[in-house]
Amino acid sequence: MYLMDPEQDGIELQERNTDGFDNTMEALLPILHQQRTYDYVLVADKVEDQDHPKFLKQVAFIDHLRKKNMKVTKIVHVDKVFYGVRAPKEIFDKYRYLLKVSDSCNWSGDRKCGRVPHSTRIRVVHYILHHTHINTGENLRELQEKGVFEAAFCLHERNKQKVLKQKWARWSALCTTQPVDDVRSYFGEKVALYYLWLGWYTILLVPAAILGVIVFLYALAFFNTSPLIKEVCESDTVMCPRCDKWCQVWQLRDTCTYAKVSPLFDNEGTVFFAMFMAVWATIFLELWKRHKATFVSKWKVFDWCEEEEELILGVVNDPDCHPKEFRHSYLRSTLVLVLVTLMLVLIIGLTQALVVFRVVAAVLLSEGTWEFVRDHANTVAVMLGAVLHYFTMQVMTRVNKAVAFKLCEIEKTQSHAATERSFTVKMFTFQFFTLFSSLVYVAFFLGRINGRPGSYVRIFGKWRLEECHPSGCLTDLFIQMAVIMVLKQTLNNIFEFIVPWFKSYFKRTTTKKLERKCGDCYKNACREEERRGHDPCDICKLHDWLRNYDLNDVNFFSLFNEFLEMVLQFSFTTIFVAAFPLAPLLALINNIFEIRLDAIKMVSLERRLVPKKTNNIGIWIKVLEAIGVLAVIANGLVIGVSSDFIPRLVYRYHYGPCANGEENVHCMKGYINDTLSTAQITDLNVRKDFFPSQLITESGFNVTQCSYKDYRNDVDYSLTSQFWLIMAVRFAFVVLFEHVVVIFKCIAAWFVPDSPMLVKNDRLKDKLSRLKEELQDMKYSQSTDV
Repeated sequence: MYLMDPEQDGIELQERNTDGFDNTMEALLPILHQQRTYDYVLVADKVEDQDHPKFLKQVAFIDHLRKKNMKVTKIVHVDKVFYGVRAPKEIFDKYRYLLKVSDSCNWSGDRKCGRVPHSTRIRVVHYILHHTHINTGENLRELQEKGVFEAAFCLHERNKQKVLKQKWARWSALCTTQPVDDVRSYFGEKVALYYLWLGWYTILLVPAAILGVIVFLYALAFFNTSPLIKEVCESDTVMCPRCDKWCQVWQLRDTCTYAKVSPLFDNEGTVFFAMFMAVWATIFLELWKRHKATFVSKWKVFDWCEEEEELILGVVNDPDCHPKEFRHSYLRSTLVLVLVTLMLVLIIGLTQALVVFRVVAAVLLSEGTWEFVRDHANTVAVMLGAVLHYFTMQVMTRVNKAVAFKLCEIEKTQSHAATERSFTVKMFTFQFFTLFSSLVYVAFFLGRINGRPGSYVRIFGKWRLEECHPSGCLTDLFIQMAVIMVLKQTLNNIFEFIVPWFKSYFKRTTTKKLERKCGDCYKNACREEERRGHDPCDICKLHDWLRNYDLNDVNFFSLFNEFLEMVLQFSFTTIFVAAFPLAPLLALINNIFEIRLDAIKMVSLERRLVPKKTNNIGIWIKVLEAIGVLAVIANGLVIGVSSDFIPRLVYRYHYGPCANGEENVHCMKGYINDTLSTAQITDLNVRKDFFPSQLITESGFNVTQCSYKDYRNDVDYSLTSQFWLIMAVRFAFVVLFEHVVVIFKCIAAWFVPDSPMLVKNDRLKDKLSRLKEELQDMKYSQSTDV
C-alpha cells in the first residue's frame, strides 16, 4: 500500500477517539477486523472558525450521536467534511427484541435472520439520525435547512447495485420479468411493492389495450360506409357564423374531415368498452390484492404495521421517549377544510381562465392572416388550450405540493405514516382537479351553455362561448385528452431521465480524480480487504462516499412522485376512456419504458432510497378504489351526455326512416339535418349578433337563414319535444349504465378473494410454528430456572 501526504492530495483524514479529541492520521492505519459497512453519511461545509455557530452545531450533533454509541468517522476533503455513521450491534439487538414482543411486527423476517440486513440497519439509523436533537432543540432536518449539514444519505452497495443493473436496471432487460425479491432486499418493501404494482398494472393493461384497439378498428372498418359522414360531406346546409365580426356563414360540408374523425371515437363500441373498463378497474384491484398477498406473505410482513414500528424505533432511539398522543381539534379540521376548499376553488378558477383563453384564442385566430388557421380556428384553439393546460399543470404541481405539505403541518398528525396518508390524499385531490377540471368542462359543458343565435351566452358580455361541431362534442374531448396524455407522459419521461443523467454526468469528475490519486491502494489492497470483510482505507471510504454524494438527491417525494404519476395515468385510462379507447394502449407502451427508466434512475443516477418496510401500497389502494367508482359515473355521463349515442338511438327507433316504416333506406339517413335548427336572419335579435358581411357566402349569396346544432322550434326558438325525449332517455341510460356496471363490479369484488388459499394456509402454518416455538422457549426457561 502506498502512503500518501493528505495535505498534498487535498484530503485530511480524521477520527475522533472516545475522549472527544480529533487526531490527524499521519498515515493509513492497518485495517482493523471489524464490520466495514457504514450505515449513513453526513456532509457539511468545512468551517475554519471553530466559534462559528455552524461548526458548534455540527460538533454538538456528532457528540449526541456518540452518546448513543454511534461510531462516527470524520474525513475532510477540500471544502467538505464527511461523517461516516455506523451503529453498534446493541441497537439492532434492542430492535429485534422489540419486534418479538410487538403485536403486529413479531413475525417479520428481521426478527429471525442471523445477520442484520443492511436495509434494516439503514432504516434504524435513519430514524435515529432524524430524531436526534441538539441542545437548541433542532433535529437533522432543521440543521440541513439552516445549512449546518448539506446532505445526509445512505450508501449504495456496489456488489448488489451491480447485480440489479445486470438483472433489472438496463434497457436490454425491457421485456424481462422484474427481480422483485432482489429489489425488496436492497430498497425495502415499499419500493418493491411499487414496482410489483406497476408491473401488475402493466400486465393487466394488455387485454384493455387489445380491446381498445379492436374498438378503434371496428370504427375504422365502417369509416367509409357511415351515412352520417356522407350526409355531412354532401350537405348544402348553410351554418351560422362560429364567431363574431370576421367569421362568415359556412357550408356544413366544409367540416367533412372532422365528421370522418368523430365516429372513430363516438360509436356503439365505445359504450361496451367503457363498461368493460369500469369492471376492469375492479378486477385489476382485486387481482392486485391477491398478487400482493403472495409476496408480503413470503416476505413475512403480512401483518406489519408502520405506526407500530415507528413506536419501536422511538424506544430504540430513546428508552425514555413519550408517545405522540392522538389529538383531534375541530378548529384545525375546520381550518384545513376551508383551506382545501379555497385551493380547489382556485384550481377550478384556473380552468375557467383556460376556457376564456380558448374562446379569445379562437376569435383572434379566426381573424388571423393564415388561411388554414383561420378556417380551423376552433380546433387550433382547443389544441393550444390543451398545451397551455399541460404547462399549467407543471406549475400547479409545485404549488399543490407546498400547500398540501403546509396543511399536513396544520393538522399535526400522530405519526409519519399518518402524515404520509394525509399528504397523499390532499396532493392527489389537488392534482386530480388540476388535471381533470378542463376535461370536465369539455365533456359536460362545452356547447351546452353557449346559447343560440339571437341569445348567445358571452363572457363579460363580449366573447361568445365555444360551440360543438355538428358531428358531436366527443372529438373535442378526445383532442384534449390525447394532447395532455401524450405531452404529459412523453415530456415527463424525457425530463425525468435526461435531467438526472446530466447532473450525474457532470458530477463524476471529482470521483474520478480521487480514484486516480488513490492509485494502487484503491485498485488492489482495498478491494482485497473488502472481499475479506475488513474495513477499507479512508481514501477508499472517501471515494465511495463521494461517488454516492455526486448522485442526485432523493427524499420522500422521490417514490411518491412515481406513484402519483402512475395513479393519474390510471385515472386517464379509466375515467374518460369512452372518449379515448386508445388510452390503455398509450399507457401500456409508456409503462413498459417507465419501469426500466425508473429502475435505471433509482439504481444508477440517484442516491439510495432509505429502505422502508410495509405490507401494502398504503392509502393509494383507497385512491384507486375511488377512481374505479368515478370511472363508472364519468363514463356513464360521457356516453349519456357528451356522446351522440343516445340522440342517434332515439332517432333510429323513433324519428328515423325505419321508425316510419320506410324500406330500403338506411335507418340513420337524415340524422344530421334532424339535429339542426334554423335561425331566421329577419329576426331582430339574430341580426344583432351578426354583421351583414358575415351573412354572405363565398359565392356572394346573401343568406336569409342559417342552421345551428340544437333541438329548437324554428318559429319561437322553444325547445322541441324531441329534445325532452332525448333528455329523458339520457337520464335513464345513465342510471341504467351505472347500476348495471356497479352490480358487475360488486360481483367481481365478491368472486375474487383478496388472498389465495395457499397464502392463508401458509400463514396458518407460520402462526402454529411460532406458537410451538414460544412454548419450547417457555419450557427451556423454566428448566433453566430450576
